[in-house]
Amino acid sequence: MSRYTKEDIFRLVEEEDVEFIRLQFTDIFGVLKNAAITSGQLKRALNNRCMFDGSVIEGFVRIEESDMYLYPDLDTFEIFPWRPQQGKVARLICDVRRPGGQPFEGDPRYVLKQAIKEAADMGYEFHVGPECEFFLFHTDDEGNPTTNTHEKGSYFDVGPLDLAENVRRDIVLALEDMGFEIEASYHEMSHGQHEIDIQSAPALEAADKIMTFKMAVKNIAKRHGLHATFMPQPVEGTNGSGLHLNMYLTDKSGKNVFEDLQDKLGLSKTAYQFIAGLLEHSEEIALLTNPLINSYKRLIPSHDAPNYIAWSEHSNRSALIRIPPSEGENTRIELRSPDSAANPYLVLAACLAAGLDGIRKNLEPAASVDENIYAMSKEERRARGIKTLPESLEAAVKIFRKSRFSEKVLGSHIFSKYLEAKEKEWNAFRVHVTDWEVKEYLRKY
Repeated sequence: MSRYTKEDIFRLVEEEDVEFIRLQFTDIFGVLKNAAITSGQLKRALNNRCMFDGSVIEGFVRIEESDMYLYPDLDTFEIFPWRPQQGKVARLICDVRRPGGQPFEGDPRYVLKQAIKEAADMGYEFHVGPECEFFLFHTDDEGNPTTNTHEKGSYFDVGPLDLAENVRRDIVLALEDMGFEIEASYHEMSHGQHEIDIQSAPALEAADKIMTFKMAVKNIAKRHGLHATFMPQPVEGTNGSGLHLNMYLTDKSGKNVFEDLQDKLGLSKTAYQFIAGLLEHSEEIALLTNPLINSYKRLIPSHDAPNYIAWSEHSNRSALIRIPPSEGENTRIELRSPDSAANPYLVLAACLAAGLDGIRKNLEPAASVDENIYAMSKEERRARGIKTLPESLEAAVKIFRKSRFSEKVLGSHIFSKYLEAKEKEWNAFRVHVTDWEVKEYLRKY
């Protein structure tokens, strides 16, 4: 059921003195874009008449087919709490469509909607609770971001060790003003690293909230004179930032179908099949869950980020999937590999499609791995059948290129554009001479 009608939006804009409305959408790499209009243009926007040039957005279309239209999702109307209260600024998240009104196949939101429809056809609704991690760093005298931080806080620390308590407080209050339900916020393991957990929601709403979360965090950090980054591994030798996803399915009555009180773990057959599907396709979708060259600096042993394809019935954080201690309507599984730079629309679509594939094929996961996989030898892992996620962007690209599953989920347009861009990214990095190489080799050779 919709939250708002067109009349509601007009009324809210007038009553709240909203002067500017940002029409937002996301490119295939998870970068938020927008076109700003004044309140006087709102009628045109709500009648889906706002057009933009899609050829200037990376991964969208060629110049000879560039006209695109923004179709606002009325339920996403929110006022930015951090902007001036006189002449307020609001936003509407939009779907991207072609001039004839057909959905644009290069719109990540459309890809997720297609996966959600597939789930609905099977009688399911997909729910996701994101755990969002990020770093707060100082800026230099010119306002450019650095990787410097004065604070030396660690996991769950409080002030004065945690110097960013007030920043997180302002972020949480702003998000709650925008309709978020925040489960927890706290200092994470690394210096300058923080986590805010968002209550689970249907998948499209969850993806929209992840994008909104990133925007809010960056804007509020800037107001405090800081730079917020969702780069997965900005600092060498410490824990990177993940986007852990807590997932479950409900049936048409709203019942959590992952729950089975007769099972020793409280998990249903459907839940085990979903887990098996995620494990089956985890290598193929790694380019989506971990999209940057830098992503694979996080996926290394001992930094609390899983690089081994296994699941654990206990809280074994060295496994790709773990089962958090919960029961009843809170029964869920947690996928730990995605990082904070991932496009949430594409990641949730891929995860849902993988899980549904496991259900359709009646797949069964291998035995739970409850030991520390980081401490196992190669021989032990081989004997247990534990494979490894790709260890570099190059390896992820090679697997993705051959994945008919990924192409089906994304559609040929996004699949080819995404692959082309990531191959270009790797080739650019491959020929780049890094500071490490100069330091290591210049004197020696």
